[in-house]
Amino acid sequence: MRKDTPIDFNEVQKQIELMNLKEVGTASIREIKRLVDNIEEGTGQRYVRMEMGIPGLPPSEIGVEAEIEALREGVAAIYPDIDGIKPLKQEISRFVKQFMNTDVSPKSCLPTVGSMQGSFAAFTTLVRMNKQKDTILFLDPGFPVHKQQCKVQGIPFDAFDIYNYRGEKLREKLEEHLKKGNVAGLLYSNPNNPSWICFTDTELKIIGELANKYNVVVMEDLAYFGMDFRQDYSKPGQPPYQPSVTQYTDNYILFISSSKLFSYAGQRIGMMVISDKLFETRAEDLCRYYNSDLFGRAMVFGTVYALSSGTAHAAQYALLAMLKAANEGAFNFWEPVKEYGEKAKIMKKMFTDNGFKIVYDRDEDKPLADGFFFTISYPGMTGVELIEKFVYYGISAISLAITGSERSEGLRACVSLVGREQFPDLEYRLKKFHEHHPVD
Repeated sequence: MRKDTPIDFNEVQKQIELMNLKEVGTASIREIKRLVDNIEEGTGQRYVRMEMGIPGLPPSEIGVEAEIEALREGVAAIYPDIDGIKPLKQEISRFVKQFMNTDVSPKSCLPTVGSMQGSFAAFTTLVRMNKQKDTILFLDPGFPVHKQQCKVQGIPFDAFDIYNYRGEKLREKLEEHLKKGNVAGLLYSNPNNPSWICFTDTELKIIGELANKYNVVVMEDLAYFGMDFRQDYSKPGQPPYQPSVTQYTDNYILFISSSKLFSYAGQRIGMMVISDKLFETRAEDLCRYYNSDLFGRAMVFGTVYALSSGTAHAAQYALLAMLKAANEGAFNFWEPVKEYGEKAKIMKKMFTDNGFKIVYDRDEDKPLADGFFFTISYPGMTGVELIEKFVYYGISAISLAITGSERSEGLRACVSLVGREQFPDLEYRLKKFHEHHPVD
């Protein structure tokens, strides 16, 4: 490998050795972050950081002010109800109706310690409903930590990369997994992390129909709610609505994050929305672990209680204020986050102008949207090899290999932390990379 790289070659090697990484390319997201932190500190040079899916916009002032006011009124001294304060539950229910055209009662809406707590709690409870259904199915590629949540609980999981099974092709492949009879729930993100593919109505209908047929709970991770910027989902009570499986089944759990939608990641406040039918479902096998055979009661007073006794009181008031403003049309949450899509369009061109390819590039017959993430590859290199080289060029990302993707040649790039002022650096580094690694 050439040593005249934009970042000091010897310092990069030194930091890799100090972290005792066998392969940079197979390191976790947090390990990549720590490595880049250390190299930046050692060299004084700033990386173009695309490894972490952290919001790159200021938090909503509406939420900040509401949380400060709640703290001043003394809520920090009081335990909130496990399933959330009543006005917040009402606004979550209203939000789902306003922006998804989905009816769910407030009792089935719970604030959680970020969407991550919601998914952990859902996995825990779902696999205890029926002795025969102990497995979670992931429609990959996906967020690696969801599988980690299953691993630490000893929950079996199955997965497949959906990219070769778009449209009607999805039906046969999905049924192949569900007809085994061991799947309690399936999970996907929409828009997808890391590929940014977005499910079509055809695909959502297939998922809903098969969930009904095999009595499987669909878990829809909406961390990037409304961020398919090809359509404007920001008008409360007006179509188009955020596409969702809720139009085709009442056997679902939604995870809605405030981290990207409201740039409120630091307070770890998310939403778990359970269909009323599922909330009221009785399953005798739940009594092996809980004091009730009612799913909603087991979830709230069993799993969520055991995990955290609810989520931070003051943060609930922040989320309440943001949702209320969005529901009333006083706060357009979509307008600020469009910046992600605009940056993605510019950055993708820089990559493709320098020999890179976009790995996941279409939603059935439509070009993929520009958004929070995009995927890249370079001819003749695996994703692991590409990351190994990127660190010497001041660019960081993660390998698609750790996301369940079958496209081992690819990387996931996140646009959120890349400031526009870094675009000249990115362009220079990509040109230098292309110069050092010419494509035949």
